[in-house]
Amino acid sequence: MAPDPNPRPNSFDDTQRGGTHIWTTLGYRREAWSHGSTTIAWDATADYGFPTATGTVIQGGLVTALLDAAMGGACWSVLDDTQAFLTADLRVEFLRSTRVGTVRATGTVVRRTRRVVFCEAQLFDDEGVLLAVSRCTQVVLPADGAAGRYAEPSADGAPPQDARG
Repeated sequence: MAPDPNPRPNSFDDTQRGGTHIWTTLGYRREAWSHGSTTIAWDATADYGFPTATGTVIQGGLVTALLDAAMGGACWSVLDDTQAFLTADLRVEFLRSTRVGTVRATGTVVRRTRRVVFCEAQLFDDEGVLLAVSRCTQVVLPADGAAGRYAEPSADGAPPQDARG
């Protein structure tokens, strides 16, 4: 696949994010981004896990959120300014327990059609051990339509009316 001549890195720029956001709350960091791929790092602490006889295990929903963010970043990188996306399907396989420490998820676009983007992601620990894999289906929508990605929120901070489902 040829590189996109008009990539949108500023639309997914960590410095442009403000207010309430999962990336801010959990401390995600984008380490790499190219057309069709993104890598995100997260310092998983014991606060996000549960104790076991062999040490803290990070809760699976938080592992899933990181994989989803990596696939979302990859999907975002292949869209143009008139498009947004919503996740239609997400599957995760936990291959090993995720432990306290820095983990990295790399999301990649597997296939792009006019209306759908298929993505996959892999999660590794600092030693390069594969911990989890994921696949998702992203539905491409108009940016100013029901996805509501660019519309102003309501006065009470709620999503735009057309994005509430």
